[in-house]
Amino acid sequence: MLEIKNLHANIDGKEILKGVNLTIPTGEIHAIMGPNGSGKSTLSNVITGHPAYEVTQGSITYNGKDLLEMEPYERAHAGILMSFQYPVEIPGVTMVNFLRTALNARRAAQGQQPLSASEFLKLIREKQKIVEMASEFSSRHVNVGFSGGEKKRNEIFQMLVLQPTLAVLDETDSGLDVDALRIVAQGINTMRGKDFSAIIITHYQRLLELAKPNYVHVLLGGKIVKSGGPDLALELDKKGYDWIKEEAES
Repeated sequence: MLEIKNLHANIDGKEILKGVNLTIPTGEIHAIMGPNGSGKSTLSNVITGHPAYEVTQGSITYNGKDLLEMEPYERAHAGILMSFQYPVEIPGVTMVNFLRTALNARRAAQGQQPLSASEFLKLIREKQKIVEMASEFSSRHVNVGFSGGEKKRNEIFQMLVLQPTLAVLDETDSGLDVDALRIVAQGINTMRGKDFSAIIITHYQRLLELAKPNYVHVLLGGKIVKSGGPDLALELDKKGYDWIKEEAES
């Protein structure tokens, strides 16, 4: 589904990614871990097309297409969704209008008919149950007045409604209590299937205990320096990153 080769990228003239290589097959969930400043959020922003980041070398192929030639909205229409580390507030725009517009825009881009109002309301009620979100959230403005945990659950709710083929989850677990973490993992696990892949960017092993990834990658100094199974996250949780640094330097 996603293939990244020798990716270099910078922001404001500072190189952050220095040769990332990563392949995400269809139907797999991969986790990316690493210390602060290693390039995790930069990688997610480059995949989704943030205009502040400049790709200077390398390629990203998504379902056989050159992702770097696509505008951000084209990437969204193609099925890529990003869950933000710091979800933004959108005053004046209700959740129901925001999601219905986004979903029908993607359906139109794929040659599908828009959902009727009744079909859409049935859909969001179904997805709200999964993330244990009260129905009145749909009438509130996007993230306005939401707690940190509510914003993160709202990101997962959007994923469930929009049904992406690739979700990039940038530290969706940060700042969550045990119950909110369980709900976020429940949403990710609901999406699992042959047509869905995800990149979970996290500092912590606790989310990965619930939403078990197929592979864990360590991003360090702008490169992926180690990959392994879920047990790698446990090892990092116990030992930190110093041993990875020593391996990479040797």
